[in-house]
Amino acid sequence: MEKRRLGRSGLVVSEICMGTMTFGSQLEEKASFEVMDYAYDHGVDFFDTAEIYPVPPKAEWVHRTETIVGKWLKGKDRDSILLATKVVGPGHGWFVPPVRKGKTALDRHHIRTAIEGSLCRLQTDYVDLYQTHWPDHDFGYEETLEVLTELVEEGKVRVIGSSNETEWGTMKANQTAKELGLARYQTIQNNFSINNRRFEDALADICRREGISLLPYSPIAGGVLSGKYNDGQLPEGARFTDYLKGDGERQKIMAKRFVNEKSLATTAALMQLAESHGMDVVTLAVAWSKQHDFVASTIIGANSIEQLKPSLAAADLKLSDEILQAIDAISADYPYPMG
Repeated sequence: MEKRRLGRSGLVVSEICMGTMTFGSQLEEKASFEVMDYAYDHGVDFFDTAEIYPVPPKAEWVHRTETIVGKWLKGKDRDSILLATKVVGPGHGWFVPPVRKGKTALDRHHIRTAIEGSLCRLQTDYVDLYQTHWPDHDFGYEETLEVLTELVEEGKVRVIGSSNETEWGTMKANQTAKELGLARYQTIQNNFSINNRRFEDALADICRREGISLLPYSPIAGGVLSGKYNDGQLPEGARFTDYLKGDGERQKIMAKRFVNEKSLATTAALMQLAESHGMDVVTLAVAWSKQHDFVASTIIGANSIEQLKPSLAAADLKLSDEILQAIDAISADYPYPMG
């Protein structure tokens, strides 16, 4: 599998990253081990988790995913795996179960407490990439970057990154790091798929000019691009099925942003395109994601080995100009949000 550099750092990772956010909710420990083993055996050396996982979030599930990943990691050669996790930060309106008492600001105490907990659950002395899960624009970046730099200097963290960050926040953090001589964010982990091409605007230009790598999550739009919600289907146990049938208003709003008339029409057209070229639509979507010059590693998710296979089939696959142009024609009229 092709390897790519994270930003301007010394870390080189597989072009596909195994995401773990459903481990401990939709997958129990044994099944999670099987999925991670299969990914690892097929060339994936980059694994992403977070202290707040699994999703969907429940207070009693907080930290469960890191615990599962830590047990799995214990039986592997640590030097052969690049491990990423996240400190939660403020949720900005989305439901975030309590991970500790007090406001979830990205201050010194919060980050220090978070990293020690993550290292313990992951059963490792360091993480390769440590990310702020949500930005904390009200707090500023000075103290956040100072403590993250200390963690790098102490060897607990190798490289730092952001997640769900904005154009302003990315540039502000980068400038703060330059002015104060602190570690800089080498990566940004944001939502990016054929159904959500918003990143291709200013953020893509920032990544290119500043040497920051995107780690796209939800390359199949939360499962929508697999086609499983088409034709009125609401598959049992699927995330947006649970959101649409549940009581949470925020979850319903999120689900309708992903599952709606426009997104399903786009998916139907992409399924026809993929079939005409002899590939699974999931393979098409993952290959499209990783075929951007600002992308280092595309984060995939799976609840079974069978779900994992079409995503891994995108490894080393380069879509032709003909296919890319067809995707552009299909998706150009569907800006984010889809609803």
